[in-house]
Amino acid sequence: MSKYSRSINPPSFDVGAFVDRFESDIAAYTRSPQAVATVNGTAALHIALKLAGVKPGHLVITQPLTFVATCNAITYCGAEPVFVDVDRHTLGLSPTALEHWLDQHALLDESGRCVTRADKRVISACVPMHTFGHPVDLDGLMAVCGRWHLTMVEDAAESLGSRYKGRHTGTFGALGTLSFNGNKIITTGGGGMILTDKTLGRRARHLTTTAKKPHAFEYVHDEVGYNYRLPNLNAALGCAQLERLDDFIAAKRALADRYAAYFQGSPLQFITEPAGCRSNYWLNAVICEDRPMRDVLLKATNDQGVMTRPVWTLMNQLPMYAHCRRGELGNATWLEARVVNLPSGLQGARA
Repeated sequence: MSKYSRSINPPSFDVGAFVDRFESDIAAYTRSPQAVATVNGTAALHIALKLAGVKPGHLVITQPLTFVATCNAITYCGAEPVFVDVDRHTLGLSPTALEHWLDQHALLDESGRCVTRADKRVISACVPMHTFGHPVDLDGLMAVCGRWHLTMVEDAAESLGSRYKGRHTGTFGALGTLSFNGNKIITTGGGGMILTDKTLGRRARHLTTTAKKPHAFEYVHDEVGYNYRLPNLNAALGCAQLERLDDFIAAKRALADRYAAYFQGSPLQFITEPAGCRSNYWLNAVICEDRPMRDVLLKATNDQGVMTRPVWTLMNQLPMYAHCRRGELGNATWLEARVVNLPSGLQGARA
């Protein structure tokens, strides 16, 4: 039995004992009322957005500095992303930029919905992403979302084990999602998780299990559902991995300390956790002085067999999202030109 285990999720969906246990363990670890395991993090975010009320034709505000899955999940709902700038100190969605964009482009209609001034498109949700495991400014974002009647869905794919003011990321919004992809801090090979309350958790479990009504032997489905549940075999790996999560985080943080000491006084700025937060340091990164320095660093390290990578291309620069609405993206553009990810595997952390 896991040290995190507690009886939270009803084992009535016949997906396997290890799935039930993994869900309960994650719920206990994050202190989320419910946790629902999915086949990957993108599937988790897709269903979370549907449960948040995102419908075809809606707009969903998110950040341009993110992995493409964030925007793909929005698109799966028939909605369209709106790109708002990030803060440099968190790398995540900026409450100030969010408020500014809404003040300029949105209003609350007579029914209290947030809609665009220009064409009355419904803006139904806001999706911040905890970049590289560093928590965003959740207090600020929740305040803005509350004023504008937006449902916040946290993309916490990279931040398992990260905490904002002592509370686990992914548990502040109406829903949050995790990823257990092969490159994450713990892995199930592939997999994801929805964190939410008990009511939405029941709906998530139903939708991800092909919307099959519980029955001893009949196959009755009462709405369009999704074959998104995590296989039992993968969940078994997740249970074992979770037992070592605290050790993995300690190793990641020790590696971050070594990097911070190494780069102190150099022209490269090591990215550290925001004040009041405890990051899992899933990926370590530095900020170069400019793009030419970034390019020199990337070439020199990779020529020597040291695998460094630039940050993602901004979502608004990808062909399928180039038409999307966006605010001023000065910080995101500045970071894209300068950020380099460093080797961050656990082997390096233990060396």
